Amino acid sequence: MSPTILYIVIGYAVLLGIVYLVQEKFIFKPEKLKQDFVYKYDIPFHELFFDIEPGVRINGLHFTCAEPLGLILYFHGNTRSIKGWAKYARDFYRYKYDVVLVDYRGFGKSTGKRNENDMLNDMQFIYKSLAAKYTEKHLIVYGRSLGSGFATKVASDNKPRFLILDSPYFSFKKAVERFLPMLPMRMLLRFHLRTDLWIKQVTCHTYILHGTRDWLIPISNSENLQSLNPSRITLIRIVGGGHNNLPSFNEYHNIIRDILQE
Repeated sequence: MSPTILYIVIGYAVLLGIVYLVQEKFIFKPEKLKQDFVYKYDIPFHELFFDIEPGVRINGLHFTCAEPLGLILYFHGNTRSIKGWAKYARDFYRYKYDVVLVDYRGFGKSTGKRNENDMLNDMQFIYKSLAAKYTEKHLIVYGRSLGSGFATKVASDNKPRFLILDSPYFSFKKAVERFLPMLPMRMLLRFHLRTDLWIKQVTCHTYILHGTRDWLIPISNSENLQSLNPSRITLIRIVGGGHNNLPSFNEYHNIIRDILQE
């Protein structure tokens, strides 16, 4: 082997090692909050804590109506914390639905080391805790972007009323491969979030909302998801919508209203 080829092989191996070790920094962009941080909103809410196991505590916010028609369990995207995502609670609260948002491990006040299996177990623990207070027929699971994988897994293991996915990926691996096609992500990636597999096990009706101009996760992801179970999956295309601006479209709010009043 020539020195040039050897250097290329060594360099590529080093690159693979770096990607494997630091991938969390690219996947998750958390906002961390002090444990004594005080949330402030102008609609009724209270703070939640889910004690999963020693050293792991998941923080949440519960926005409450006087006589709720049901509960929305909202799994947010890969950035910030529930402090910022909580503004979207109004999209559901206005139709007399309680809303619970939770932070993943390492986000906001939530604690614990991240890995896919443990994070999925966290979300199942939270769902079961809420289902004990709200019957499942009144519980709707909502997943936004990264959260669509967690939402789909929870819906596949339970029987909520509806599953709503906002700008989902077909599988997380394929979404990452689109930006790093030269790397063997099947071997490197520690988070696979197989929405494409889990959605086949979802028994409730699924609504997918996706912008036609989403460059980060193209709408083809949702089209492929719908093709897996077209009789139980309704795809709504938000014409002109991108990845982060669907709530700025009136059509988005009209669709949410129609789903919640169904």
